[in-house]
Amino acid sequence: MKLENLNIGIIGLGYVGLPLAVEFGKKYRTLGFDINESRVLELRNGRDSTLECSSEELAEADLLQYTSLLEDIKDCNFYIVTVPTPIDDSNVPDLNPLKKASEALGKVISINDVVVFESTVYPGATEEVCIPIIERVSGLIFNKDFFAGYSPERINPGDKVNRLTTIVKITSGSTPGVADFIDTVYSSIVTAGTHKASSIKVAEAAKVIENTQRDLNIAVINEFAKIFNRLDIDTEEVLKAAGTKWNFLPFKPGLVGGHCISVDPYYLTHKAKEVGYSPEVILAGRRINDGMGSYVATQMVKKLSSKKIHIDEAKVLVMGFTFKGDCPDVRNTKIIDIVKELKDFNMTVDVYDSWASKQEVRHEYGIELIDDLKVGAYDGVVIAVDHSEFKLMGVEAIRALGKENHVLYDVKHVLKPNEADIRL
Repeated sequence: MKLENLNIGIIGLGYVGLPLAVEFGKKYRTLGFDINESRVLELRNGRDSTLECSSEELAEADLLQYTSLLEDIKDCNFYIVTVPTPIDDSNVPDLNPLKKASEALGKVISINDVVVFESTVYPGATEEVCIPIIERVSGLIFNKDFFAGYSPERINPGDKVNRLTTIVKITSGSTPGVADFIDTVYSSIVTAGTHKASSIKVAEAAKVIENTQRDLNIAVINEFAKIFNRLDIDTEEVLKAAGTKWNFLPFKPGLVGGHCISVDPYYLTHKAKEVGYSPEVILAGRRINDGMGSYVATQMVKKLSSKKIHIDEAKVLVMGFTFKGDCPDVRNTKIIDIVKELKDFNMTVDVYDSWASKQEVRHEYGIELIDDLKVGAYDGVVIAVDHSEFKLMGVEAIRALGKENHVLYDVKHVLKPNEADIRL
């Protein structure tokens, strides 16, 4: 296959798939497929609700079209799968979206087509789970009739600096020739360059350890924060001091949510257990980070009690609900843990976030976001997300939301060290 003959089909038009479709759509015939008809409609109207691509960027992709009809992508010959790979309530990888995408591909794939997976998986999943489904549904033989590759996504939602084209892209293929071709395809849009892995499994493994390493680094900082809080030492001040050493890593404490860092480690530990290894450090880090929402809520309760505020009558405002600042993404947000824990103490909890979709938050979490901030209404205020909006408000405006006797908890270090009653 030659580049000029490329007809690309992107399966899934979320935070990962859409930027990919837009970049490829500037050079090649590209069809973006998503089962969500409303998502397809908004993109056809030049609007991206994830805010990853502006209307101007969507308009620049002259060769890109969108569809929710599977038969429309039958003429494509280079497919890229970017569907979600979440975990279930037991922290077990949920491969159902990936399996369904593989079944769909089996219905449309033709001789000599190439399929590249970008969804995060454990090492071996592409060849052990996805490929057999495509073979079964299509009747085609892997590495004879069709070929595959893996190129892990590195999208950072809300980041306008580190984007698809400016981040080195890992590529891989099921044969040496296919690996070269896949690398060439991605190289044509990624200005930062590519790194061709020696195998699909190596590329899959690289993805899961990228975020697992970051998860562990945040976990140890969270543990430091717990210790320093007991010692009445400001964690941020300690990190600034330690950061003067040339090789000290600049991580901060916080709640670890989102679609990658809090999920990917469980894919690796799942596979590790399958092959007879019981991971210890990785799961210890996960336990620490998964428990931070409860920790924040407990700290708030203790501080309220110390100020003689009745817990079961208290009203608390949680400022921010998305998993990170200045981003509308609420997938796997750990702010929900703070909210649930506070409600378990019979508190009334209001949640405000102008970035988040009220409909999505209601559907996914059963929470009604409030429209306006109420002055003088709260016994406790939690700055849970570092939106620029909250930074611009400043301490006086945020303090004004509380009653005369209230507690202000700055989880994300939005304010100066002495401006909040508690800091993580």
